[in-house]
Amino acid sequence: MKVVRDPVHGYIELDELTLSLIDTPLMQRLRRIRQLGLSNLVYPGANHTRFEHSLGALHLATMLTANIDTVTMDEKNELLVASLLHDIGHGPLSHVTEDIISHYTRRKHDDIKHILKEGEISEVLNNHGLNPTNIAKHIKGETALGQILNSEIDVDRMDYLVRDAHYTGVAFGLVDYVRLIHEMQFYENKLVVTMGGLKAAESLLLSRFLMHPSVYYHHVSRIAETMCVRAIKYLIENKSIDPFEMGNMDDSRVFETMRNDEGYAGDLAQRIDERRLYKRAMYVGFDAVDENVIRHRINIERVEAEIADVVGIDPENVLIDIPKTPEIAEMKALIKTDGKMLHLDEASHVVATLEQAHKDNWRMGVYTPKEYRDVVGKVAKEYFDVKKTTKQFRLTDL
Repeated sequence: MKVVRDPVHGYIELDELTLSLIDTPLMQRLRRIRQLGLSNLVYPGANHTRFEHSLGALHLATMLTANIDTVTMDEKNELLVASLLHDIGHGPLSHVTEDIISHYTRRKHDDIKHILKEGEISEVLNNHGLNPTNIAKHIKGETALGQILNSEIDVDRMDYLVRDAHYTGVAFGLVDYVRLIHEMQFYENKLVVTMGGLKAAESLLLSRFLMHPSVYYHHVSRIAETMCVRAIKYLIENKSIDPFEMGNMDDSRVFETMRNDEGYAGDLAQRIDERRLYKRAMYVGFDAVDENVIRHRINIERVEAEIADVVGIDPENVLIDIPKTPEIAEMKALIKTDGKMLHLDEASHVVATLEQAHKDNWRMGVYTPKEYRDVVGKVAKEYFDVKKTTKQFRLTDL
């Protein structure tokens, strides 16, 4: 048994099995994959990696399974391995490249059954008598035990919320995860939180709600990430990057490929390097545009070309960012009270009020170089039929 010092959880214990997996190239690659993509352009300390997060998820899964008597040793080992390996399918810059990789390969970052069945990881699992198919199912939350890692309230969320708050320096990561873990149990094959953990569950959901506009969807991060994704797509279309190989790439290799390009990708890479980002020509929420605007997600480049054509500039100078409709999966976490189960939004008045508030945080953006901002903004607002609104400042705008 060895221990490593973690700035969030203190000492994390690692046994022979987990150490063998950590020493594989795929796990070591996670040291070079930033957890928050390009958020360090906003929060200079946000340089933590998927590797640290994976150790944190392992640590919390170890704590939670220790409190559950019905888990066998083999099941526990499978779940702990799943917790350690759950992010090895992430591409460079984590979620920044997830959609583009999925578009070309039809695989999401948690579709890793094929990875577990080959190479050094497969050898380690075979040497310890562990079933890679079961581990892959745990990672996707397709088993009862897998709910610990992938469900409405799980160790993955607990770790990344606290860790992201720590490294960004924001004050929203006050999640009492120790209390929450001690109040979680299986009931009728469902992972539930007892009433004693209700306040801790509320704190987790509130933390995620506050982190969304401040960190995960900060406009500077969204602009930089939109630019980065467009550069990668350009490189894929020009055969400089194979999307099926991106699972083996790290952040530095992707940026090296971008910088070596003498065209559009190289220009965007230089802008990101120098923090000369595109500007917001339009940045509005559902109070200004109809919710049906989401339909434009499937043909964004066509819309960009149409706006650019009206303005009279190159389509590459218009980037549109339309996030998915906001959801809070944690609201449907199960709370056990007096022998019955309620969803979290039924058990907590605080949580019930957050659904609309979360939707209010949604923003779509149209980004362009500074010199085109005014004219692109005018055309974009006409294109999307933006309503004139009275400016109201919210806490998340300050």
